[in-house]
Amino acid sequence: MTGRRWYVPWLFLAPALALAALVMWGPLANTAVLAFTDARALGGGQFNGLDNFARIGSDADFWQALGNTVTYMLVVVPGLVLLPLLLAMLVYGKLPGIGVFRALFYTPVVASMVVVGLIFTWVLRSDGIVNAVLLKLQVVTEPLPFLTDSTLLLFSCMIVTIWKGLGYYMVIYLAALANVPGDVLEAATVDGAGPVRRFWSVTVPLVRPTMVLVGTLSAISAAKIFAEIYIMSDGSGGPGGEAKSMVFYIREVGLGVDGEIGYASALSLVLLAGTLIFSALSLKLRRRNEEGAHA
Repeated sequence: MTGRRWYVPWLFLAPALALAALVMWGPLANTAVLAFTDARALGGGQFNGLDNFARIGSDADFWQALGNTVTYMLVVVPGLVLLPLLLAMLVYGKLPGIGVFRALFYTPVVASMVVVGLIFTWVLRSDGIVNAVLLKLQVVTEPLPFLTDSTLLLFSCMIVTIWKGLGYYMVIYLAALANVPGDVLEAATVDGAGPVRRFWSVTVPLVRPTMVLVGTLSAISAAKIFAEIYIMSDGSGGPGGEAKSMVFYIREVGLGVDGEIGYASALSLVLLAGTLIFSALSLKLRRRNEEGAHA
């Protein structure tokens, strides 16, 4: 009788699977088909083979957007791996009122990116608070172009990303720190290890699988960066569009004047392939770290 009811769990899963197919797999399949066509917003849709992918190789805007995205990842990921861990250790102790500080550090996570972007735009503009302070302290002689210089704009967006993600990854690290054996830390203390030595020699090795997980999640988020750049550049992608990310460029190609849906779909598949390869390598690294931790 039990064998005849193998389908019962699938009946419960069917609505969720149908919704996932409609919202996720359907658009993905449609994008994969459009990537091999010359589809445009106002017409087209003829099969053109690998023409879209061949075009990518000579597309200077694509390589610039890819370079910006890689740079974004190289700066943001290390920051979101290390800084939340330090923050988690700061608020991990059982001190009176520590829950209030945890909640305050987590607040940026639940804040709307639109609101956060507008606040930082106001703070970093030429007549904003940051430039006012720098001028008052005579650190600079003229306002810094945080929002009008492509390089400074990109790094300003990185600061926003790191600031907003600190609380989220802090919570992940708090869960990992709760699993660190207290007797190991006590033994290290008895052996004369100070706080810094205990951190690098005991805590970091024990939470390394979590660090890999945080690195993977933050890297995927950085690869999809869009809102920060769009809001803080007022939709322009910086001077001459030099601060565009991959997602920003894909949106521009697909929703621009020409509306090159087919080419934008091909760019999307390239970004998806890169993200999947990176995720697979990260998963392999995480499994290796977990095996080393249990060895």
